[in-house]
Amino acid sequence: MTVEQSCTIVEAVQLPSGGVSMTFQSHGMAAQITRPGQFVHVRCGEGLLLRRPISICSWSVDGDLIRMVFEARGEGTRWLAQRQVGENLDVLGPLGRGFQMEPQGRYLLVGGGIGVPPMLGCAKHAGERNTAILGFRSAANAMLVEEFATCCEQVRVATDDGSMGHHGFVDALVREELERSSDYTAVLACGPKPMLRSVAKVAETFGIPCQVSMEERMGCGVGACLVCACKGADGHQKHVCKDGPVFDAKEVSWDD
Repeated sequence: MTVEQSCTIVEAVQLPSGGVSMTFQSHGMAAQITRPGQFVHVRCGEGLLLRRPISICSWSVDGDLIRMVFEARGEGTRWLAQRQVGENLDVLGPLGRGFQMEPQGRYLLVGGGIGVPPMLGCAKHAGERNTAILGFRSAANAMLVEEFATCCEQVRVATDDGSMGHHGFVDALVREELERSSDYTAVLACGPKPMLRSVAKVAETFGIPCQVSMEERMGCGVGACLVCACKGADGHQKHVCKDGPVFDAKEVSWDD
């Protein structure tokens, strides 16, 4: 059930990558999260009309805590990045359809850039048999790698400039991993659309199911407006906020 709440910030940390890790205490919202990959819609400042969608990085039902990891890229997220412990946020959530995961499944988790944080939620949700493949522009932009290492069997990193891990894109590492071991339940991915397209193609080559979390601008966050509408493979319009953000890769039209 989606609710709107005034939530208190209990932790706000500037990450070495330049991102921000922010945890807030909700009033039962954490217990409403059904799958990793869902998001919250945060009001950012008095003068900004639209909320900002922020993916849920991880959550704790016992502590009623929800963690967001984001980058200050625009006016709204710059405002959010300046909030301090003890301040309150107007939060709507949890929203969207997350990743479908089986408790005993083995998953190849692929994240690119700011698409990395929600994959940590997937890693913590499943067992330790998963592999994480994380892509960044450079070593300076890398985030959460050590946290993935605590809950994944293997973590591999790719950087555009070769300053950390594999020199190149994540799809090359996905191919290497599936050539080495094809007993994954599914590939789960979040990041820029070109990355998702490439990862989905590799997964299809090996006959492995693939789910992707799409990034689109959003307005209302509940499917009432058309801001985040995108074309599906069947030609019909889908709302990323309501029908997604997670889709089976075969549902997505990769042509646009």
